[in-house]
Amino acid sequence: MLTDEFLLGVTKPARYTGGEWNSVVKGDGGIDCSVALCFPDLYEVGMSHLGLKILYSVLNDRADVACERSFAPWHDMEKAMREKGVPLFSLETKRPLKEFDIIGFSLQYELSYTNILNMLDLSGVPLFSKDRDNSHPLIVGGGPCAFNPEPLADFFDCFIIGEAEEALPEVVDTVIENKKTGRDRHRLLERLASLEGVYVPSIPKKVKKRMVADLDAAPFPEKPVVPFIDIVHDRIQIEIMRGCRRACNFCQACAIYGPNRFRSPGKILSLAEKIYKNTGYDEISLVSLSSGDHPQIMEIITSLTEAFKGRAVSISFPSLRVEEMTSRFPLELTSGRRTGLTFAPEVGSDKMRKSINKNIPPEVLKECAYQAFKNNWRRIKLYFMIGLPGEEDSDLDAIVDLAREVSETKKRVDGKPADINASVSVFIPKPHTRFEREAMLPADEVYRRQRYIREKARRTRVKFIFHDAKMSYLESVFARGDRDLSGALYLAWKNGCRFDSWKENFDLERWLAAFREAGINPDRYSLRERELGENLPWGFIAL
Repeated sequence: MLTDEFLLGVTKPARYTGGEWNSVVKGDGGIDCSVALCFPDLYEVGMSHLGLKILYSVLNDRADVACERSFAPWHDMEKAMREKGVPLFSLETKRPLKEFDIIGFSLQYELSYTNILNMLDLSGVPLFSKDRDNSHPLIVGGGPCAFNPEPLADFFDCFIIGEAEEALPEVVDTVIENKKTGRDRHRLLERLASLEGVYVPSIPKKVKKRMVADLDAAPFPEKPVVPFIDIVHDRIQIEIMRGCRRACNFCQACAIYGPNRFRSPGKILSLAEKIYKNTGYDEISLVSLSSGDHPQIMEIITSLTEAFKGRAVSISFPSLRVEEMTSRFPLELTSGRRTGLTFAPEVGSDKMRKSINKNIPPEVLKECAYQAFKNNWRRIKLYFMIGLPGEEDSDLDAIVDLAREVSETKKRVDGKPADINASVSVFIPKPHTRFEREAMLPADEVYRRQRYIREKARRTRVKFIFHDAKMSYLESVFARGDRDLSGALYLAWKNGCRFDSWKENFDLERWLAAFREAGINPDRYSLRERELGENLPWGFIAL
């Protein structure tokens, strides 16, 4: 029972109370299917995810479906729930998750996998699909990590491969039909396996990625839930396009979200006005893999800036295409509140630009940075990647040089270099990319390259922020893994692994112990190059 005393004993009790503005609570009347959308991370992270908001709106727009939300409880809340015997519940009605017809998990990051097992266990639902019967909810997964679902296959009844706006309602329809006809779980899984884009691990077959054809006609939430507490992305998010024209050789997102589809400027403006009216947010973020690739991006920015003039609303647009921004920057991008701009050159040298198929001329990037500083933009953030195939120390030098040169463009404005934050990730050869058969660098070599960059940047105004190599290593194991990993995942969870994506909780030694107990060599998945004739665990998925 969730009493005030119970919630006051945990940090941020508003993570668990529900009742937020625009949340949807339905009675049982006329409801044929109940769905719990689960995000295996904290409320603040999950509530920032646009996909969750879209599906919540899609399902609750149906009169015959009640869709509610649940998030991973933090350590103190888990401890209290286990001590008091409180099962994991939904925010809207506090109903235990095991009472829902469908439990759907958003699979955004490999290091959240132990949280999935923990949420199922807290719900009283058997962890392994083989142990469930007709009395248990259907466990569905979807999202980027579903493009190699095999490490999770033993725990899920089915996965949606691709975009879920149309596929998930079809899964719901199939569950409703199965309930009305009284058919058993095996028959339900057989029906689900016949749906396009749905993979049932117990019924292996080739699966084609599901895709929404018309983004303008696709559903989009006009009344998103407004949290009571700060979340990671606490603003209006409008997805203006899907896909990316660049097709960088390392980029899994291009394969997952392609091909390019665009929302029209008129539709974007209409959504912005409605969501602003329904939420009161003072920032609008134009979301996509590469917002600058929208063919009408300047028209979108201009119309939004004009429409919200005088309302103290800022327009932010991450992932800009620098090639087309320089000459038009002063005209269209100088009004409104100026926050920060983000560019992702990824590499510094011409050799590596050709290798990854991302040819952003450094002169154009520097000119764009200059225009930004000239027009009083406060921050520029750069994204780089190390450990790509063929990388040498000279390529690391080029990363430092490019970041320093971007910083120094501000000297042309006021004689002072700019403080630049440069985030450096570690290359992971992800499924469905041109580099999917490559090997990943060992952690020791990654750390050496990070130290090399840090030393080279000592006398610059650039702050390099590095992703942890050990966390990247574990991510790569599960990104490239097969069904054999389920045993190690289960053991790691049993041994206390939770919130592995949070650095303060990550414990590689605990994971290595689980791999040893399961008789698995994780290097086989991460550090080994795959031969051309070798079957890949994700090879059954057609893009």
